Formats: sequence, C-alpha cells, structure tokens
Amino acid sequence: MFKKIKEDLDTIKKKDPASRSKLEIVLFYPGFHAVVIHRLAHFLWRKGWCLLGRFISQFSRFVTGIEIHPGAKLGRRLFIDHGMGVVVGETAEIGDDVLIYHGVTLGGTRLDRGKRHPTIGNNVVIGTGAKILGPFRVGDRSRIGANSVVVSEVPDDSTVIGVPGHILSVGSLVDDLNHSDIPDPIASAIECITDKIIDLEKEIRRLKKEIDSDSKN
Repeated sequence: MFKKIKEDLDTIKKKDPASRSKLEIVLFYPGFHAVVIHRLAHFLWRKGWCLLGRFISQFSRFVTGIEIHPGAKLGRRLFIDHGMGVVVGETAEIGDDVLIYHGVTLGGTRLDRGKRHPTIGNNVVIGTGAKILGPFRVGDRSRIGANSVVVSEVPDDSTVIGVPGHILSVGSLVDDLNHSDIPDPIASAIECITDKIIDLEKEIRRLKKEIDSDSKN
C-alpha cells in the first residue's frame, strides 16, 4: 500500500509542474485523495462489504468532487489532475500510468448488470471534459481530446477528437495531448471543398469565355 502511495506521489510530482513538494500533494490534491480512498472502498467491495464500500466512495465524492464507484478497477500511478467532476463507473477498468483531467466521464450506455463501462489501456491521456461511454477498450498510449465523446473501440497509439469521437491518427501521437498541435479535420475538409469550388469557378469562367467567343464567330 505504501509503495503504491509513493508511486502516486512520484507520478504527480513528475506530471504536474505546479506541484512543489510531496507534502503539498498529500494535503491539497483531490485526485490523490480520491485514488487512495478508492483503494480502501474497492478492498471492502471485493470482500463483500458493498454498503460500506459505497459509503466510503460517497464520502470521497463529497470531499474531492470525484466519483469513483468502489467496483471500478484502477491501475497503478493513476493521476487525476484537478479532478472536479470526474465520474468512473462500476465496471470501468483503468490501466497503469493513465492521466485524467477534470470533467471526464467513464460511463455506460446499457442497463444490464454486465460489463457496461470502458476499459482504459496503459499510458492513456484523457483530456478535460471527455466522455467515454460503453463497454469497449481504449488502446494503450492513446490520447482522447478535450470534450470528445467516444462511443466505440480505440486502437493502440491513437489520437481521438470530436463529437462523436473520430480517430485523427494511429501511430502518430500528440505528446501529452498538446491541443495546439492537434489539426482540425473539419476545417481541413472545408478548406479542401473551398479550393475545389474555386477551381470549378475558374473552369466555368473559362468555358463561358469559349462559348462567348464561338458565338461571336
């Protein structure tokens, strides 16, 4: 347990340039608090103390603003940055070395009691406000853009943006999800259409001149 806490502290110190000391993280980082408290709630849940596990998870939600169901499985070195508004469903699974920003939802779309929440691979970054909904997998080392709504499988090494989310690239990642480096595919498509319209207008003018010239002759 203490080894995992040390890993969490080292991870936050590494990934958050605003952190100045491990004591500051212990005292003031709700993402750290939520993960540590979840481990206790999850332990109780697995042992059959479901009501007590839910009580502890709801206490954590009240204190941190982060709601993690005690049945959810969290990997090692998870960093929930800021964290307010993060929701993780009961059957969600999160791999190792994942970075989640505030406002993220790992939710379900079905009403049965089976697997209904996403599985997040290792080394995934999920941007602010992203919603990942359904019992599918987000591949290792993938990046989910801010406010994206992901409703289908994501391959390894992918960058996903948009509503609904679409795969921008596979194998060519935007490091640490720097949104200034993410191209806008809709703007690119509009630019291509505009260029095509300009070419067609030029062709129409050329044909019109030829017709006018033939009529004069």
